[in-house]
Amino acid sequence: MRGKAHVFGNDVNTDEIIPARYLNTIEPAALAKHCMEDADAEFVKKARPGDIIVAGENFGCGSSREHAPIAIKAAGMACVVAGSFARIFFRNAINIGLPIIACPEAAADASDGDELDIDLAAGRLKNLTTGNSFAFPPFTSEIQAIIEAGGLMAFVKGQVRK
Repeated sequence: MRGKAHVFGNDVNTDEIIPARYLNTIEPAALAKHCMEDADAEFVKKARPGDIIVAGENFGCGSSREHAPIAIKAAGMACVVAGSFARIFFRNAINIGLPIIACPEAAADASDGDELDIDLAAGRLKNLTTGNSFAFPPFTSEIQAIIEAGGLMAFVKGQVRK
């Protein structure tokens, strides 16, 4: 995947990803309209499908709401790269099929607008703007299958059909 970086800092919480005032819906398109609104009010105007959110440590901390990764995925983001993730956010992201990459060095290297190229299977991220490359642990085959299926529910449905 290849996309433009949108960089945020440390401790981006789920209320910044999708503010609680919009939690009266679970409709992905409605949530996407407010993605990252409290962290950057202009985010949805700047972001394009295939772009990548980059952040520091502890991305997705706070309330354990599945709405946060749903909003990111529905906004068209290809993935999230961060120094680290809150555990519940990590699991929620995988459950809905949103790839997330913990790579502190790559997150620290990126600036707003940098072009990133990511190979999930190889565990490689290249910042095409800076020319720097970074390795990260690839997903297990099970997690990769869930992401490729579009999330845990789609994966399970596919397994039941077999």
